[in-house]
Amino acid sequence: MYEDKTLVCRECGNEFIFTAGEQEFFSERGLINEPRRCPVCRRMRRRDERGKKGFFEVVCAGCGEVTRVPFEPKPERAVYCSDCYLKRRRAGE
Repeated sequence: MYEDKTLVCRECGNEFIFTAGEQEFFSERGLINEPRRCPVCRRMRRRDERGKKGFFEVVCAGCGEVTRVPFEPKPERAVYCSDCYLKRRRAGE
């Protein structure tokens, strides 16, 4: 049903293949627009967007160490460093 398509990246101008599998994936998720950027430019754009958001310093509710998180913490919710978070997750909490 789907066939590979060659598209041109609007960011770098290079050609890239929009595979049949990717087209099926887009269709299953209700995405109607084809990608405008090649996979490399999409990754770089996501990385750049993540960097703009910044980090927030918080005190871990588990060990008391200062840590940085990529979201703005809410005062009523406990925030854990990555080590304490993983311990709690493994314990099923």
